[in-house]
Amino acid sequence: MSLEGYDVLVEEFKFLLNVEKPKVAHEKLVAAAQGDRSENADYHAAKEKLRFIDKRLYYLNSIIQNSQIIDPSLYEHKRVGFGSTVDVINVQTDEEETFTLCGVLESEPENGLISVHSPLAKAMMGKMVGEEFKVKLPKTSKEYEIEKIEYINIFSLKKNIRVKSDFSFH
Repeated sequence: MSLEGYDVLVEEFKFLLNVEKPKVAHEKLVAAAQGDRSENADYHAAKEKLRFIDKRLYYLNSIIQNSQIIDPSLYEHKRVGFGSTVDVINVQTDEEETFTLCGVLESEPENGLISVHSPLAKAMMGKMVGEEFKVKLPKTSKEYEIEKIEYINIFSLKKNIRVKSDFSFH
């Protein structure tokens, strides 16, 4: 993943751990003080929120610990690799498309940001300008030719960047 993608995950982890979890724990204590917990909707809602927060913290922690951070700006991009923005021509239709190879959690296929683990990315990985490659799809296959390879910052292309307001549980 890119450094920016890693930073967003760490920011979310810290927010949940230091802001959201203590806030919800306090909500649970206030609700518990109201008396009978068996029919206390506020208490059960806070308890459920804490469970979601803990699950998300566990998930984020495992991703953060196992992530491999790559700075694609350090590479020449003479060949397609992580962080490359690639202009391709569909050989059958002459249609031009642009894809940027990124990490799984950074991908936005609808915006041309595709995971390096996708079949399309795997097929073009390591190729140079002018080379052709095929992608096998469930019912057909497509053939492309690489027109251009360049580096454009992944996060400058993203349309769906998560911010603090997206981190909290409502």
